[in-house]
Amino acid sequence: MDISIVIVNYKSKSLTLKCLESIVKADWPGLDYEIIVVDNFSVDLSSADLKPFGQKVKYIMNGRNLGYGAANNQGIRQAQGEYVVIMNPDTAAKPEAFFKLFDYMEKNPRVGLAGPKQFYPDGAEQDTCFRWPKLFTPLYRRTPLGRIGAGRRDLDRFLYKEYNKSSIKEVDWLLGSFLFCRAQALRQAGAFDEKFFLYFEDTDLCKRLWNMGWKVVYHPGAEIFHDHKRQSASAPWYKFFLNITAWHHLASWVRYIWKWRGK
Repeated sequence: MDISIVIVNYKSKSLTLKCLESIVKADWPGLDYEIIVVDNFSVDLSSADLKPFGQKVKYIMNGRNLGYGAANNQGIRQAQGEYVVIMNPDTAAKPEAFFKLFDYMEKNPRVGLAGPKQFYPDGAEQDTCFRWPKLFTPLYRRTPLGRIGAGRRDLDRFLYKEYNKSSIKEVDWLLGSFLFCRAQALRQAGAFDEKFFLYFEDTDLCKRLWNMGWKVVYHPGAEIFHDHKRQSASAPWYKFFLNITAWHHLASWVRYIWKWRGK
């Protein structure tokens, strides 16, 4: 098996089905692939919904929401591929994306993880490669403090503002919505740290890969669409802190900072 694709569904049936459509319509020249869909007890998706996509799809239904990292790890444990793709249900790959990343990884054996350029549905480019966050980086991203002084300088550093993102580049970490992983590296790193329920799993995984000698690479030649809406983008900044997703983000931030303190 060449590639295993893991998708975690949580109350996102329509997006998951669109994601699956993009996979089966992709270019697969001579490659064998499988798809593993893990449902985190959202009760909006069934095995019957997946039948149109054929025998390549495996389905795992959880009895409760285990969190992003733990559910992806379930799929990773089932994966048979030489490469494992972590793909969020709100993504859709352009036809050549999988093969371009596969070909690059085959030619660069020390790369443990690579990721594509990502676009919003309207074609605007997303920030998807980052430097390591500092203590106040998440605060700068979520509040007006990021618009002035130290906050703006830190965000310019964090977002690689000096890099035009048109060429392949080694980066600290990549957004977890689409991660093309070498299975050997992923398993050596222990996959996702399940103590992170939601957010910072991708940052933490990339940190461990770098520490083990694997490279993390941004590959803009491969492209996907990511139908993601940031909580802070459509509402006053302070309302971000009034929902459960925000508190998961904050809890993961604290856990990440504590885990990697002084390292």
